[in-house]
Amino acid sequence: MKKFIVLLTGFALTVSVLTGCGASAESAKEPEAAQTEDAGAAQEAAETTEPEAEETKTEETEETEEAAETTETKGTIKVAASATPHAEILEQAAPILAQQGWDLEVTVFDDYVQPNLVVDSGEFDANYFQHIPYLESFNEEKGTHLVNAGGIHYEPFGIYPGTKASLDELADGDVIAVPNDTTNEARALLLLEANGIIKLKEGAGLTATVRDIEENPKNIEIEELEAAQVSRVKDEVAFVVLNGNYALEAGFSVSKDSIAYESADSEAAQTYVNVIAVNEGNENNEGIKALVDVLTSDEIKDYINDTYDGAVIPFS
Repeated sequence: MKKFIVLLTGFALTVSVLTGCGASAESAKEPEAAQTEDAGAAQEAAETTEPEAEETKTEETEETEEAAETTETKGTIKVAASATPHAEILEQAAPILAQQGWDLEVTVFDDYVQPNLVVDSGEFDANYFQHIPYLESFNEEKGTHLVNAGGIHYEPFGIYPGTKASLDELADGDVIAVPNDTTNEARALLLLEANGIIKLKEGAGLTATVRDIEENPKNIEIEELEAAQVSRVKDEVAFVVLNGNYALEAGFSVSKDSIAYESADSEAAQTYVNVIAVNEGNENNEGIKALVDVLTSDEIKDYINDTYDGAVIPFS
């Protein structure tokens, strides 16, 4: 009995050993197969991924190159301008031009002579402060060859209160200050005539000066001052007649503060559009054309209409 048990136990151990060896052999084969399968899958994945990676890299490179081309610097545009509204409008145009690769450099001048001289000398590419009649008059007087590269806006001329608030208060011998440059003085005198204060000689028109005053029933004294100085004497004279930009600088609004101003359909308002002026031959330069295009864009027109309360009106 004991012998049987021993034999049986030995048999069981033998079977167990054989079974264990069989499992070990199969287990040894399984990792090898798995490794082979994993390697194949990895290779297949690599073959699938590599073209996609290359395609993605190509797309990213193209996007980077395209962005670089978009922001590529094209050059600097140097513009001389009056402070208000010209430099303010240019400030709004600068980021739009920057997106196109142009660096807009603006220098503010407080007179009507230097901006033309610095463009004539080539120191600046353009200026933005004047209307066509003044430009033509300046060329004639100074021998310059500046031309209009594009009309941007016009500014209604207005009569503004000084020591008096209404034209009905105008008394004998009162003083009214006007700009002294040729075209702006004529414009001021025409506005005074339109409001019954004086009468000009027939045909004086846009070249009128104080010498063309034919009738002056209240003996009004016309004080002629450099345009930038007119608003500064408003506390010393009965009224001042101002260009739109100097009215703004003085804190006036055409629609709210002016006693009278040019109507939009008047000859003066249509004639005195403010332009980008450049040396003759430069009006078609790439930078100048880009500048004019931006300044006449809907975005800049909206800025002008929303900001200046009728004192500045887009030309086109």
